[in-house]
Amino acid sequence: MASLADATPPIALGALDGRYRGTVAPLVDHLSEAALNRERVRVEVEWLIHLTSHGVVPGVRALSEAEQARLRAVVEGFGPADVAELAEIERETVHDVKAVEYYLKRRLTEAADSDVASLSELVHFACTSEDINNLSYALMVKGAVTDVWLPRATALVDAVAAMARDLREVPLLAHTHGQPATPTTMGKELAVLAHRLRRQLARVGRAEFLGKLNGATGTYGAHLAAVPEADWPAISRAFVEGLGLTWNPLTTQIESHDWQAELYADVARFNRVLHNLCTDVWTYISLGYFAQVRGQGTVGSSTMPHKVNPIRFENAEANLEVSNALLDVLGSTLVQSRLQRDLTDSSMQRNIGTALGHSLLAIDNVTRGLAGLDAVPAAMAADLDANWEVLGEPVQSAMRALAAQGVAGMENPYERLKELTRGRRITGEDLREFVRGLGLPDDVEKRFLELTPATYVGLAPQLVDYLGE
Repeated sequence: MASLADATPPIALGALDGRYRGTVAPLVDHLSEAALNRERVRVEVEWLIHLTSHGVVPGVRALSEAEQARLRAVVEGFGPADVAELAEIERETVHDVKAVEYYLKRRLTEAADSDVASLSELVHFACTSEDINNLSYALMVKGAVTDVWLPRATALVDAVAAMARDLREVPLLAHTHGQPATPTTMGKELAVLAHRLRRQLARVGRAEFLGKLNGATGTYGAHLAAVPEADWPAISRAFVEGLGLTWNPLTTQIESHDWQAELYADVARFNRVLHNLCTDVWTYISLGYFAQVRGQGTVGSSTMPHKVNPIRFENAEANLEVSNALLDVLGSTLVQSRLQRDLTDSSMQRNIGTALGHSLLAIDNVTRGLAGLDAVPAAMAADLDANWEVLGEPVQSAMRALAAQGVAGMENPYERLKELTRGRRITGEDLREFVRGLGLPDDVEKRFLELTPATYVGLAPQLVDYLGE
């Protein structure tokens, strides 16, 4: 049998780089191995510029604007050829960050200005590999979340909120424990989910992305030995904040990754609420409350022509579960380190793109799934009309209030409604006959004689307005 591993071009091992590549492709520019190396080059370039621009090392001139621009162009032009060159260097160094250092020194040596080449020993000056890596990952994750994941997630939640507003008045038989319960509206139920999702997005939007640059054990030892008169904590802080990150002043060799654990917990919580939306909408579809748009050329079943399966929501559920499994292990593992450091975090962080990729894929599926739904108010109305017993709650509640006010004949309201409704279906006429025999005040009796399951929705439509715009 021929080996598929030898195929050209290579066949993807995982679904994200194969079947679903198009959906998650925007993350490649942020969370791939190539993106990691590009960000490493960026950090090294910016550190060299920072050292020279601020006169940190005595006697070293500042780079001109043109020289700085040429260095930054190395980052902006970083492409497949550079990826291949770095891989070649790493085969010799057997060390990824050292390969980046040598790669950048090559670029300086190739520079037309020999003075720039003379500064090559300031590349990676006083840095441990983790100084470069932690800043690179912070930049990568920040870009992936703020530029890709958060906008896609926000657009989805906005779509859920729009559906909630459109369906704010459509009455719906609620179910608690799977049993018919106090009616609501479809809009209100979707608004609850949108509100929950928005809270998690707000937490993600407030995330801090921390970074450090303080040497091999977080003491600025090499920095101070080389240039003892410099204020290294201030230099480090200015550099880290200049990258758009939050400075962490106290670390071991590694930045502690607590911020990553916090962020991944928030993303995972968003995923779990979204999973809840998937299962609820799937159930509404199974009850006939939503119809899936037909005529799109899709095949629902290989043998049953009538079927349109809710595959978008099922696919999303699976991907959310994979994403959360990875996010959970990232969060629990990254905050642990043996003494100054071990390499478990290095291997673990290479899965960040996969974790966010499965979440992004789920978001895409839910977005497409919701866009293919039409509400079926008639189906919701039919279920409401078949469950008049849910009006036992408002009748007994009114009787309780009247009893407290001293109205005679209102004793044991719960028990009397329980006897009427529990374990059996009643009709509207059954309920009205019961109400007429209670001796309610005329205005209260009139209110309940006019009440139907479809109109017993409380403030559900108005509650949707708490979503705002």
